Amino acid sequence: MSMLGDSFFFLGSRLGDSLFVQFTCGSNVEQAECEGESAMPPAKRLHRATYEDSQDGFNVEELSLYHSSSTNTELLQKNFNFLVRDSFINIGPIRDFAHGLRMNADSNASVSAKQSNYELSLRPDLITEVELPGCKGIWTVYYKGSRTLPDAGGSGLDADEEFHAYLIISLETRTMVLQTGDTLAEVTETVDYYTEGATIVAGNLFNRKRVVQVFSRGVRLLDGAYMTQELRIEGAPPQADDGSSALESISVAYASIVDPYVLLKMTDGSLQLVTGDSVNCNICVSAPKTFQNLGDPVTACSLYQDRGPSPWLRRTSMDAWLAPTFDLVDISDGSDSIQADVYCIICRRSGRLELYELPNLICVFSVNDLPHGYKFLYDCKGAPKIPLEGLKKEQVESQSQDSSKMDAGASLHVIEVCMEKWSDNFGRPFLLAVLSDGTCLFYHAYLYEGTDNNPIVEEGHDSGTGFLGTATSRLKNLRFVRLGLDQVSAKDDIATLKPVIVPFRNVGGLRGAFVTGARPIWLMNFRERLQVHPQLCDAAIIAFTPLHNVNCNHGLIYVTSQGLLKICQLPGLNYDNDWAAYKIPLKGTPHQIAYHAEVNLYAVIVSSTVQKTAAQIIESSDQGTAFITELENEDGQWMVNLEEFEVRIIESGKAGAMWETRMVLPMQMTEHALTLRIVNLKGPDQMQTLLAIGTAYVQGEDVPSRGRIILMSLGQDANDPSCWASEVFSKECKQGAVTAVASLQGHLLIAIGTKIFLHTWNGNDLEGTAFYDAPLYVMSLNIVKNFVLFGDIHKSIYFLCWKEEGAQLVLLAKDFGSLDCFATEFLIDGSTLSLLVSDSRRNIQIFSYSPKSVESWKGQKLLPRAEFHVGSHIPKFLRLPMLPTTTSTRTNRYSLLFGTLDGSIGQFKACGQTHRPGPDNIVDCELLFHYEMLAYKEQLDLANQIGTTRTQILSNLNDLTISTGFL
Repeated sequence: MSMLGDSFFFLGSRLGDSLFVQFTCGSNVEQAECEGESAMPPAKRLHRATYEDSQDGFNVEELSLYHSSSTNTELLQKNFNFLVRDSFINIGPIRDFAHGLRMNADSNASVSAKQSNYELSLRPDLITEVELPGCKGIWTVYYKGSRTLPDAGGSGLDADEEFHAYLIISLETRTMVLQTGDTLAEVTETVDYYTEGATIVAGNLFNRKRVVQVFSRGVRLLDGAYMTQELRIEGAPPQADDGSSALESISVAYASIVDPYVLLKMTDGSLQLVTGDSVNCNICVSAPKTFQNLGDPVTACSLYQDRGPSPWLRRTSMDAWLAPTFDLVDISDGSDSIQADVYCIICRRSGRLELYELPNLICVFSVNDLPHGYKFLYDCKGAPKIPLEGLKKEQVESQSQDSSKMDAGASLHVIEVCMEKWSDNFGRPFLLAVLSDGTCLFYHAYLYEGTDNNPIVEEGHDSGTGFLGTATSRLKNLRFVRLGLDQVSAKDDIATLKPVIVPFRNVGGLRGAFVTGARPIWLMNFRERLQVHPQLCDAAIIAFTPLHNVNCNHGLIYVTSQGLLKICQLPGLNYDNDWAAYKIPLKGTPHQIAYHAEVNLYAVIVSSTVQKTAAQIIESSDQGTAFITELENEDGQWMVNLEEFEVRIIESGKAGAMWETRMVLPMQMTEHALTLRIVNLKGPDQMQTLLAIGTAYVQGEDVPSRGRIILMSLGQDANDPSCWASEVFSKECKQGAVTAVASLQGHLLIAIGTKIFLHTWNGNDLEGTAFYDAPLYVMSLNIVKNFVLFGDIHKSIYFLCWKEEGAQLVLLAKDFGSLDCFATEFLIDGSTLSLLVSDSRRNIQIFSYSPKSVESWKGQKLLPRAEFHVGSHIPKFLRLPMLPTTTSTRTNRYSLLFGTLDGSIGQFKACGQTHRPGPDNIVDCELLFHYEMLAYKEQLDLANQIGTTRTQILSNLNDLTISTGFL
């Protein structure tokens, strides 16, 4: 526990969560004193408290230690009120893990969607789905007159609890309108929405009193189902080379809505602005000269609303200590006490980003070359970069020669931009841009205090006034820092399926944005950062919108590329992690877990500390009692603290339900369960899938070690529904403890003491077939085909081969060095087989079996290929098949997932250089992925130096990310 100031502290719980707690204390007299001192400046209050303490010679803590009991009683008469302000999930040390099918798995899924059937990726809980071919977009809108909640017309209704009124679906040639009541009922024929063609966007204006619909030729304003105004939007027809007008006129291509504005991007790259009057509830359109093409068309645009008690962007236009207290202003109807400044974000073909203040249309921030992906963005304060169309012929030729080294990505431009702040009180905006090659740029704003305190006035707008009522200053202290975004771009599909960023304020109680496209992702906002969660279950997603009504509480709707409209809700998980998670209370310490895919059950070794009487221990133990620790209770009986083990059979819960323990298999007294694994054994008639459990009797150093091997059959018994596991075989092993088990081509491999035994299962008993003498203590067993890899507690790793002829376990090679093994596993890459081991020095070492190499001593020695320092102890590797990619044809590739005792989980990546010389095909992927964070020019230079292209490097990195996208 660490104190923060006078009234906050962190509290760590034994379940792994950390709580941020505020407490208040004091009697009525103390509270009155506090109220009297509240008007003092903080520095003066601190000085006064320090002075009074020094005069008394001791503080409150000393009073409680040295004063009389009466004084202590008075001091203790305080009322403590605790309030949890925040909590942080901590999964704790990872001892073991497994992956299994989710309850809402899709049996028909394939390729990347098949991986989402496992518990490692996000899949929304499906409520219903319908076929909807040809869908281009979906939107849900509010209408205050249609509220179904009790407070139908009052302002006291929580905006987050207001139901959506209509669902608007844009098809290729028409628009459908559905009413979102108890059911989704189509009302297309009875409403005044534009339905003769496709809809570009729909939303709300005037504090949800009106619905605005934008289509290619106009904007329609509706009061619920009835139209109140329509504006026809048609720009001037483009001019042909001979000065005549072209036949096709200009129409609306894209629109962004932020109350009370609608920003329209036209097909020629110009902009028009629709402004609403909140008093009369009407709109008008204008085409400011600032937004015209001028040889540099707009490729992406959006509106940003800077909400909050004190809008954050205002502070960046002046020194923070000089910023005044702003009056509360609302741009809608005066019902909210939160201010809302609106800005227009524009990205042009030249790569220039501009921020305009509305309604004054003054540029307050601009950046050149945004697609270059610089680390920091700041106000360029200068003239815009001249596009190639405005240069002389000689200048164009010069620039063409300088860019001859650039690849096809030289014409990068922004195709989608979004600026959003999800925390109204103290949040800072995020800037997310999608480039024409599918690359995502992710920036976070921050306040920079420079040395220049003179405001810079935008040229040409000296007489303009802004939010502050004075000559408008540029946002001189505004900076953006680029952040890494663990997201895979879809360069192959970017031309046919453009990603769309859809911000949301309440989906399952969460805030963030959803990015549609070939590989859709969730961006969820937690504590001023965004957590990225990919959604792979439905492949490409065309459209997305939140939905809140009677039957779908803060849910969502999305449309897949296969033409399915799905209404869903987010599972009740904790998304404030790199992967979505939730906790299952065990009220004990878990040690190992195994998943039985055929019956969808998990077997977990759990232990807990219990107290037993010494008589019970002596009666059950025939080997002595020197190992016990005794305690004396109030009754004079001798009690013993004992670690009690059991194996729990747990069934994974369905959507929204908790996991349930179906059966408990208790171990004997002083018996510790050490290992368990699902094994496939070849019986006399057929293969059997059983749960193998290895145990040890822990009775002190003076008692010879022994253990037990147990085989269980899992699944609900038809005759006895309460029985989910039955014992098939049990045998005591007097040679020692059973430390590891595995199945080898239908046989059971058991590590007992200093030997490894291979047994054949005849349906009733285990028959010994072969054995191998291990050095000291076997920590792990891994099987691939007929090859065996095991790790010793001190003598490193051994590589064996099982030969059916002669029934022999033959040593192929070993590491002749000393190594304290934690975990081992095979790494498969096509026909290449590598051997991995994690050790006590927090390293991962890679070995290979190369009998033809001279250094291998005729194949007897495993050759070290590389060593990576991870910095954490790794007790478990999990081998998962790599997912296929569109550009790679390689098959039979596996990736390793590992967990650490520090509580982290990750894929096989390195955090440092290799300590041993290895081949050129083993690289540090953690280092390689920093390439994406380099600026555009640096990427081109590096690619040119190594003889490849930027596009090829990014494609290779994407293939690696896709194929290992398990989380």
